[in-house]
Amino acid sequence: MLTRKQRDLLEFIHKRVQRDGVPPSFDEMKEALDLRSKSGIHRLITALEERGFIRRLAHRARALEIVKMPDAVERPGFEPRVIAGDRTDPPRGAMPVEAAAMEVPVMGRIAAGTPIEAISQIESHVAVPHQMMRSGRSHYALEVRGDSMIEAGINDGDIVVIEEGSTADNGDIVVALVEGQEATLKRLRRKAGMIALEAANPAYETRVFRDDQVSVQGKLVGLIRTY
Repeated sequence: MLTRKQRDLLEFIHKRVQRDGVPPSFDEMKEALDLRSKSGIHRLITALEERGFIRRLAHRARALEIVKMPDAVERPGFEPRVIAGDRTDPPRGAMPVEAAAMEVPVMGRIAAGTPIEAISQIESHVAVPHQMMRSGRSHYALEVRGDSMIEAGINDGDIVVIEEGSTADNGDIVVALVEGQEATLKRLRRKAGMIALEAANPAYETRVFRDDQVSVQGKLVGLIRTY
């Protein structure tokens, strides 16, 4: 399974080989993926080679060869159901967006990075499609701040839709309240009375707490993005 960055790099290399007949340079890869240094590209290339997607060819400039492309159905963990903010006219006969959506309260901002102070007051409302939510369950929305979940497809400024609840399965992306004061959006793992809150960005470390230090406030069910 590929991370989002690995997949993005593989697709970029593939497109450039198809267009130009040769892979892009490391500088071009770095710019395309918006990375700060070429060392990040080297790590991604090594990971793709280890997984059998590319092959390095000796004694040749830009010596990369695409071996295979991933299945279209493969996804790196959570793949958010994104509702774009730009509005277009629906096809003739289609149900209006308003008729297929309901208002959900936006409860403030949530950190996808260093935890921020929990915010609980209602700031506004957002229209969320019914199919994104489970019938009979309560939902709320939060505005994301930070980039620690970027490889799960969650960007700074996105609105995440949360199904309210105090339980979650291992691997779920949850709103976690740490020691009753700090709220953060992370992937949850439980083991031997401990809870790990995992980022989806290698720049951030996994934080580990005792089970009694973390309470689940809900789990991620969807995402709304404005372009």
